[in-house]
Amino acid sequence: MKTFTLPGTDIVAPNVVLGLMRIQDKSDDEVRDLVRTARDAGIAFVDHAAVYGSEKHGCEARFAEALDLTPAQRDEFVIQTKAGIVKDGPYFDFSYEEIVSSVEGSLRALRTDHVDILLLHRPDALVEPDEVARAFDELAAAGKVRAFGVSNHTPAQIELLKKSVTQPLVVNQVQLSLTHAPLVAQGVAANMATLDQSISRDSGLLDYCRLHDITVQAWSPFQKAFFDGVFLGDRENFAELNDVIERLAAKYGVTPTGIAVAWITRHPAQMQVVLGTTTPSRVTESAAGSDIPLTRAEWYELFRAAGHRVP
Repeated sequence: MKTFTLPGTDIVAPNVVLGLMRIQDKSDDEVRDLVRTARDAGIAFVDHAAVYGSEKHGCEARFAEALDLTPAQRDEFVIQTKAGIVKDGPYFDFSYEEIVSSVEGSLRALRTDHVDILLLHRPDALVEPDEVARAFDELAAAGKVRAFGVSNHTPAQIELLKKSVTQPLVVNQVQLSLTHAPLVAQGVAANMATLDQSISRDSGLLDYCRLHDITVQAWSPFQKAFFDGVFLGDRENFAELNDVIERLAAKYGVTPTGIAVAWITRHPAQMQVVLGTTTPSRVTESAAGSDIPLTRAEWYELFRAAGHRVP
């Protein structure tokens, strides 16, 4: 498992992350098996959000109940959580009160005195940067949050926050997979008239993050589009892509899941892949992709087979 020091922090992170948004109804043994499998594969970085679960902080509480970590065991993990989505609306709320209240709720649910990384979860159109800054300052000064970041934010939205926020924003978690890759594909086909791929939808987010030492975390790394199912094994829509994936999987001695991960981790932006599976074997298969050294030719072959244009 490849690891790196998350820029702007002293946190040593793997390039594959265990997302825990689907563990609400899992038994203690199932949660422990999932986390143990991840640890065995070198993944001691877990991703939560206040909104995950049947009730607020539900999955965070399920994680803490199942593992029942001692303080020393807790410090073996990097725990990341997110705040800002109000499920009842739904709507987004980056007010000082909501951020602080959400973090306090996460700490109680997780049975810990701090989280390692806090992300603002989906942009709030009514955001007031000074309120975010006040919340971040208070949480950092109290030692309740070690590092801060965002999720699904554009460069301009990040710059607006930085107008007031003094802490470095070290993460931006966004959707990215082989078949859902406007983050990458637009730049490849920039300035090509009449091609939909050439339209900029995120104002150069990937390059912006690389320029500003913001680590991109890729959620839904196997999804065709927005929760439309996985592309792996979908021969009706992605026959050519699956042919290429299976050939490369045989070459490198991994499953197709590993190749889908490797396509993301091969990128020099040093992105992290956020898994959403609750199947331990899928975690192991994904982790195997971390170290696969896809060549440029292989990376672009996968890119073209996924339906993206290479001029």
